[in-house]
Amino acid sequence: MKVIQLFKNEKLLIKLAANQNREAQRQLYDQHSGKMLSVCRQYIKDLQQAEEVMLSGFLKVFLHLKSFKNEGSFEGWIRRIMIRECISFLRSNKKLQFLEDEFSQAEISETVSSELSAEEIQTLIDELPEGYRMVFIMYAIEGYKHAEIADLLKITVGTSKSQLFKARKILQEKLIAQNTAYGTT
Repeated sequence: MKVIQLFKNEKLLIKLAANQNREAQRQLYDQHSGKMLSVCRQYIKDLQQAEEVMLSGFLKVFLHLKSFKNEGSFEGWIRRIMIRECISFLRSNKKLQFLEDEFSQAEISETVSSELSAEEIQTLIDELPEGYRMVFIMYAIEGYKHAEIADLLKITVGTSKSQLFKARKILQEKLIAQNTAYGTT
């Protein structure tokens, strides 16, 4: 069918979706919802809440689709919207807190080895305090720089660095404890 073939072209699909074509919007949602739920789930522990935030994010995607300039990745554009939605959700639920303190220059050992599954790693990350987890995900997984994190979260660069340091330290301690428990150190 010719209509289905037209939807293979993402630029055309975006243009149609921006003009309120519901089928095009559904196609974009189907293409990107899995990855975006994964993004939301990294920030929000509860799967149902992560799904709600993702749906809210897609609403914003479709409302602002005309502002996408086809510069850079469409998936990256959606991802930024999802991350901001997650931050807004956590802020509105008073789950996002940062302790203002000085950044310690102490080293964290990079030699901890572990053979954990992605699910086990996600569980360890989920156990971090919200502020630590948010900064850790943004820096280590999403690739944001400390200045960008500070701007998005409305914290200082020093606080961002401190939160990352503490998150890494906690994760390292948990990995060491887990490796010791399983006798793999």
